[in-house]
Amino acid sequence: MKSFIGKPKGKLILVTAITPTPAGEGKTTTTIGLADALSLTGRKTIVAIREPSLGPVFGIKGGAAGGGYSQVIPMEDINLHFTGDIHAIGAANNLLAAMIDNHIYQGNSLRIDPRRITWRRCMDMNDRQLRNIISGLGGATNGMPREDGFDITVASEVMAVLCLSESISDLKSRLSRIVIGYTYDGTPVTAGDLHAEGAMAALLRDAIKPNLVSTLGGTPALIHGGPFANIAHGCNSVIATKLALHFADYTVTEAGFGADLGAEKFFDIKCRAASLTPSAAVVVATVRALKMHGGAPKTSLSDENLSALSAGIPNLLRHVSNIRDVFGVPVVVAINRFPTDTQAELSLLRSTCAEAGVDAVISEVWEKGGEGGIELAERVAELCETKSNFRFAYSIDLSIAEKPNTIVKRIYRGVGVEFTPAAKKQLDKIEADGFGKLPVCVAKTQYSFSDDAQKLGAPEGFTVTVKNLRVSAGAGFIVALTGDIMTMPGLPKSPAAEYIDIDANGTISGLF
Repeated sequence: MKSFIGKPKGKLILVTAITPTPAGEGKTTTTIGLADALSLTGRKTIVAIREPSLGPVFGIKGGAAGGGYSQVIPMEDINLHFTGDIHAIGAANNLLAAMIDNHIYQGNSLRIDPRRITWRRCMDMNDRQLRNIISGLGGATNGMPREDGFDITVASEVMAVLCLSESISDLKSRLSRIVIGYTYDGTPVTAGDLHAEGAMAALLRDAIKPNLVSTLGGTPALIHGGPFANIAHGCNSVIATKLALHFADYTVTEAGFGADLGAEKFFDIKCRAASLTPSAAVVVATVRALKMHGGAPKTSLSDENLSALSAGIPNLLRHVSNIRDVFGVPVVVAINRFPTDTQAELSLLRSTCAEAGVDAVISEVWEKGGEGGIELAERVAELCETKSNFRFAYSIDLSIAEKPNTIVKRIYRGVGVEFTPAAKKQLDKIEADGFGKLPVCVAKTQYSFSDDAQKLGAPEGFTVTVKNLRVSAGAGFIVALTGDIMTMPGLPKSPAAEYIDIDANGTISGLF
């Protein structure tokens, strides 16, 4: 598989959202509906989005194929392992894990320190029981006992590597640079040192190819890659995005969770790595979610509440300001309309946005498909013709410590970062090993600008605590884990899996 010949010719549109709430925002639905609306207006359009992980499908969030009349199809297949790409990533990840422990068992010529292995096993399922384990029990023939653990597959560096690679050659090169741990004298050991990159790439031969499906409205859709935005970089693959840009005049893509997570990483990591320049951005919001940010309880979100809405709107405006003023990208707000929204609430939201200098367009793509997004499509197309002064939130030349500090101050609007003693040691080690010029991927709660999920709305004056730093040399970034974030989620008290079923004819129910 060769890199694309020629430069991308289309406009790149990012769909992002306010800080997520249990009320729902509808970012993927809006992404698909906007693409269908652009197609209906005669514009050659492709939508490029991520593949769903089984973790949220069987957990609390549900699938990621859109909803209503703005879906990609076949929805059931897409939400249930689809073409097996994520399983291939898990296999490549676990092959490397097996080769690490086998190398130690067979004599350990690289002198890998079992206490300093940083590579973890993975599986595409929420399973808190596997976060921290002891492996290699059962005697000498079963390996060396050591502390181990599992991440969810979408948090694996292999996922990030695949999503940022532009060819098989690039994939192999990135895989070889993965740091798996350290020797007894502190020297980094890579997958290349274990000669693992060739076999890993062979497992990913088909997974690196984008998957072509369609929306309900007939718009081509490329679904490829699925890193989470709260624990990884949250964007679909560079290959799929550039393929769409090459063949379409408009490419509509999305980034995970709120704009403080997915959009920031889309701009600062993906666009930086792939030399992409976005033409416009859409921030999706709902009246219901903004009322929740304003203090309204979930049980009363269907009731008109102008005071709660007013109190919650600053969350939306902060995301808008970040995209427009920090990153320099033209932006519009899409109000994903619910039947319970009152005219007074919609008018208040639109007028407040207008006062802040941003248009807010009502979107009804869930109910009407592309027809419900025509006004949004026209406004987005207009923005694509305006000048984008795209820039990154921070310089790559900043120190490792300064990069998350800048993100917290400029994007989250906190006062700065505090590193735990353990994180400070990791920081010094990463700098000493020569990885100081990499961008930073902040892993934090998706429910707040801060690292505290309880701080809704637009909090200020907080400090973000970095507890752990991991170098992802193959992906080309450093992961900063903050607050209570974990790379292996758990299932909720009542997981979605309890309501998913299949009948005697093979018809699946309960997916959404």
